[in-house]
Amino acid sequence: MQLSIIIVNYKSAALIVDCIRSIQRETSVVAYEIIVVDNLSGDASENVIRAAYPAVQWIQMGYNAGFARANNAGIRVATGDYILLLNPDTLILQQALDQCVARFALREFVACGVQLLNEDGTPQISGNYFMKGGLNHLLPLPYWGGLIRTLGYALKTKVPNVLQAGSVQEVDWINGAYLMVRTDILPQTGLLDEDFFLYAEETEWCSRLRKAGKLAIFGDLFVTHLQGETANAAFDTRDKGYHGLFDKKGLQIILSNHLRVRKQYGVLWYLILLLNYTWDVPVFYICSFVENLFRGRNPFRDWKLANGLAINVAKMWGLTPTIIRDRPHFYKVL
Repeated sequence: MQLSIIIVNYKSAALIVDCIRSIQRETSVVAYEIIVVDNLSGDASENVIRAAYPAVQWIQMGYNAGFARANNAGIRVATGDYILLLNPDTLILQQALDQCVARFALREFVACGVQLLNEDGTPQISGNYFMKGGLNHLLPLPYWGGLIRTLGYALKTKVPNVLQAGSVQEVDWINGAYLMVRTDILPQTGLLDEDFFLYAEETEWCSRLRKAGKLAIFGDLFVTHLQGETANAAFDTRDKGYHGLFDKKGLQIILSNHLRVRKQYGVLWYLILLLNYTWDVPVFYICSFVENLFRGRNPFRDWKLANGLAINVAKMWGLTPTIIRDRPHFYKVL
């Protein structure tokens, strides 16, 4: 077995059926197995998927275990030379798996990805560079993040992400929607950190994978990623990105990003990040009021969002003693 494909399911049977159909249609050379790990969907997912594809291996977690724990369960039973973490909301294009495995086998990389595309064919961020202390997580902050972005451009700071990768683009970490890893390095690097529920777990994992070797994006191989479809259903939100900080999904994003910074860079950088988020709360209230007043709009129109950010930041302070201690804990807010 060359490739073990692991897909985590949470009420996304229709997406997975389409995903597997694209795998079968576009893959003719690589010997692969497909392992679907279910996070207690509580629906007909198993019947739907196994009726369409009886050869699929099915693992039932018995609870909503999130991304890291579910993928680890799949990795533990996988038999392939390579592991592929693949999102349910992806579609394989133009023999991407055949070509990716062939290239991966001939190169020195320990992990690789491909160029992800939006549904309309435009490029989606697939690979990224680490920024010291995770300071890139400040960029989505209202007003304060915009100022930091402007200063970064003025100082010609390296952009932390790769929107359109070259044919072979070395990166620090790879988008978890499509992340292929050599099985033989896992005893050295370990699996995904099971403290994470959702978001940032692949970033932290890649920080450990990178110590074992190089990571790359093959920018001329393509996979469509319907960004955020499965997570949005779980969090009951329409925000398909990772920049909304004001609801329950936003809290999970903030929490996971801070947790990753604590694990990768230490307590000081964690506190610097959290203090910046705390500072942005009054900045958001004041600046949104002034801007909306100046533009002739209701000056309080953005305060509902500011309230959401304030609540999420307050919850982060409540979790801070646990995060700083860095003992095993499942950081799940859903």
